Amino acid sequence: MQTNSKAKHYLYGMSKRMDRYRKLPVFQKSEEILELANVIAETLKEDDKKEHLASEILSNAMIMQVKIAGAEGGGLYSLKMQNAVVIKIAAHDMLNAVIFSAMVDINEEDYVQLMRDKVEEFRLEFIDWIRGFDKSYDIPDNWGIRYDSSTPEQEKLEELMFDEDKFWDDFEKNGFDEDDDDWESDDEDDGK
Repeated sequence: MQTNSKAKHYLYGMSKRMDRYRKLPVFQKSEEILELANVIAETLKEDDKKEHLASEILSNAMIMQVKIAGAEGGGLYSLKMQNAVVIKIAAHDMLNAVIFSAMVDINEEDYVQLMRDKVEEFRLEFIDWIRGFDKSYDIPDNWGIRYDSSTPEQEKLEELMFDEDKFWDDFEKNGFDEDDDDWESDDEDDGK
């Protein structure tokens, strides 16, 4: 029963995290972009050429939301920034598809300015969001993008950057502490 209890506790903590990212201003702006992307995609779903653009617009709007959730689900700076880069690329690709549809006259309505405005609002929230990432909470990713591990001194610094105590404190703070009172009340409700 110990394993089942830990699994339920883990799922409970994940559910608390999911609620948090949905409240972020950057995520709420991404929802506005997805709503507009749906409207634009509906106007493009008439033939294969238009269907491809509709798919690109929608998929990139969805990627933005998924990657926000992914960044919020992890604690390491490099993983958060990896998600942030994908979000930026998805926003650009989505906007480019909207602009292209207008350039070749297959977008009956001119949604370009509307999407530009939404992406700009999102960009401002995005900047505020990534500025809040904890740069000190990271470990080398072995790809050499953020770290130069070419010197022994740098390797030593990288080893020191990962704070195991902070990792476990964050783990417990985010709803994974077995001593959590909410967790115990869930067990009582289940008759355990």
